[in-house]
Amino acid sequence: RLPVPWLHCLLWWYSWSALRRLVFSPLTPPSSKTSALRTVQESLIVNGFVCKNMKMVTANDFFLPGLNKPGMLNAQGSAVTPVTVRQLPGLNTLGISMARIDFGPNGGQNPPHTHPRGTEILTVIMGQLLVGFVTSNQQDGKNLLFTKQLVEGDVFVFPQGLIHFQVNNGKVPAVAIAALSSQDAGVITIANAVFGSTPPISDLILAKAFMTEKDTVDWIQAKFAPAMSGNSSMGGGGYDMPPGGGEGEGGNSTG
Repeated sequence: RLPVPWLHCLLWWYSWSALRRLVFSPLTPPSSKTSALRTVQESLIVNGFVCKNMKMVTANDFFLPGLNKPGMLNAQGSAVTPVTVRQLPGLNTLGISMARIDFGPNGGQNPPHTHPRGTEILTVIMGQLLVGFVTSNQQDGKNLLFTKQLVEGDVFVFPQGLIHFQVNNGKVPAVAIAALSSQDAGVITIANAVFGSTPPISDLILAKAFMTEKDTVDWIQAKFAPAMSGNSSMGGGGYDMPPGGGEGEGGNSTG
């Protein structure tokens, strides 16, 4: 039996079948009807993705190999291997996805980020992780931080849309599996979005928002310049000093 959400696709096909009899038959000559219908059917979209004709569906549409292999760690010491509808077409309309997350030892982290379209539940498979999330603004203006130390077999939930993070505070690599309540939950890495947008947010705006100097903002934005970051998961990077002296936070790649 097909999962119930796949009925959505079937209903779409039946709807198009009925519609084409009303629209194409009386108006389109037989010679061009077939090509027109093929164009309509092949471009049928559900939830932003092509809804495949059920006659063409195979087991491979529900299969993805390779999650046993660790990803290549980024500058922040982590690697996310996603399994969303973009990698596994059979997830379309099912409302779930997952990811493997690898963490390097001694501070490898998945920096503060949010999933705008899904809740995340994370299970530690190997090693240990310090995890946490921050609540939305409270009535008193504060944001509460909830953190927990996790070891192998522990599970933690990050509510949809809230800023959260995971960091390996152990001396050996760590691995976790994250499941999400959306086929394409999306991700917004806070530091990348704020300091590495295209075009960049005005340094005057950010200086006032973070109550710091414009030169400090320029220094941070330079760390996230597209030509230097190379990918959307780059962090602060570097151990050099910010303008005006003091310890730079880029050294631990807090993102």
